[in-house]
Amino acid sequence: MNEKLFRGVKFDVELRDVPTRDGQTARREVVVHPGAVVVLPLLDGDRVVLIRNHRFSIDETLWELCAGTLEPGEEPAATAARELVEETGYGAARIEPLTTFYTSPGICTERMYAFVATGLTEVGQRLEATERIEVEIRPLPTVLEMVRTGEIQDGKSIATLLYYVAFDGARAR
Repeated sequence: MNEKLFRGVKFDVELRDVPTRDGQTARREVVVHPGAVVVLPLLDGDRVVLIRNHRFSIDETLWELCAGTLEPGEEPAATAARELVEETGYGAARIEPLTTFYTSPGICTERMYAFVATGLTEVGQRLEATERIEVEIRPLPTVLEMVRTGEIQDGKSIATLLYYVAFDGARAR
């Protein structure tokens, strides 16, 4: 049995019955999330459009790739295109899927869809009222060094960058 504990704007929280190995039932809280996207925007093939995003939940500004939550009925590629413009101010001629992954499967249903965006054209940011985002462009090797040194601490950005370099980036060279 699932019991809705909280209904939010971006996610809900449910209390779920989970069977145990001994045949009993345990109760666990689960964050029910509609899914999200993360986008690796590339200029000229080797420069990354990064954002500095103030995250109110931890009261810190983090280096990140742009990202956002799926709207009801919205396809992940459409979300990626929308979030790219809103957060970075760039539109893309091509948005291609990289991979998908769960962000925190121990507590949350959020599935993240990772994309790479190329053929970028500056069109201007369209930030939401609560967003405080600055855009910076860095060479890919610099961004990877930022991952190595811990300057980039955002998990979805780290996963997407390393996936791209290990698999898709190698294919492009």
